Amino acid sequence: MTDAPTITWAEGGAEHTARWRSEVGMPPPKRVQVADDTLKADVAYRLACEGTALLWRGDYQNARQLLQAMARRIDRKPRKQGATPAEAFHLHRQAQSQRARTLGMLLIPLDAGYHIPLRRAPEVQTACEEAYGPAAEASIVSLRELLGLVGAHEWRKKGVAIAALGERIHPHYGVFSPVRGEYVALVDQAPLPSQVLAFDIGTGTGVLAAVLARRGIEHVIGTDQDPRALQCARENIARLGLENQVEIKQVDLFPAGRAPLVVCNPPWIPARPSSPIEGAIYDPESRMLLGFLDGLKDHLEPGGEGWLILSDIAEHLGLRTRETLLSAIENAGLTVIERLDTRPHHPKAADPDDPLHAARAQEITSLWRLGIER
Repeated sequence: MTDAPTITWAEGGAEHTARWRSEVGMPPPKRVQVADDTLKADVAYRLACEGTALLWRGDYQNARQLLQAMARRIDRKPRKQGATPAEAFHLHRQAQSQRARTLGMLLIPLDAGYHIPLRRAPEVQTACEEAYGPAAEASIVSLRELLGLVGAHEWRKKGVAIAALGERIHPHYGVFSPVRGEYVALVDQAPLPSQVLAFDIGTGTGVLAAVLARRGIEHVIGTDQDPRALQCARENIARLGLENQVEIKQVDLFPAGRAPLVVCNPPWIPARPSSPIEGAIYDPESRMLLGFLDGLKDHLEPGGEGWLILSDIAEHLGLRTRETLLSAIENAGLTVIERLDTRPHHPKAADPDDPLHAARAQEITSLWRLGIER
């Protein structure tokens, strides 16, 4: 075995051990019970709620149906209502976290080649290799995570249509997908201060770097720390034929030097991510936001602009005030040249059943054009 986490269970009168896989950082369950097609959904749900994991040995498609049945039982429970938007947000996250833990208790075996040794199981080798790397040993994974890997693989194959490019961007597993097209449109429409050089801080899929290059900027440097994002961005840039214009570097925030345009789309919600995959959504203590603002002055050329792309969802959730943001801009020695606003178009913004609907209905995404205070 490697130094990776392992999971242990009793089966056939013997103790077994295998590698445990969890991209969300879930520890291996301590109690594991072998289960098959005879297990009823009510019993499975009760065991999962009590912390007993179910290692599936039955038909794969039946396992999927069982997972759906468990999810329905969770979703029937009444939601706790928060007295304030911030309380509603935290209760929603707690409920989502508990839901993920419970559904994560239904486990699927993978052999050393990422094949599922169950009846009617699909081929998942490519999806697993994209997320986990080359296979080396047998392992156990939650069915919920495995379905997420398969879904991410399909998105990677299909890609996300980007109107500003007239092309598709192909997100990798664990890299934030640019499905919120309104912020991309803002970058495509804002007036360029220069067409010589731009930095794209936290490039992710490379979508904003590609948009800037297609707008005629001669050299764009995209930065990121996440190896998956770096690989994803490089592949997208190559697919779009922009290698001569766009350079992707592994850097924390800013590359060396100064540029007349520095763009950043940080995570929009100042909260602690509950898993590494949530790092593109939640920015604990606004680390990336404040790091960008505080360092921008030292990386802008005279007369240059910093473009901060930020939703005000955190303000409507009571997690940050507009005054706090404006103070951070001022304290960094920056001034607001202009703010370009747009409304989101994603389905949750119009879904009254969404627990955060009140905040989402008011949300505005902005591109803040920032300059150095004179």
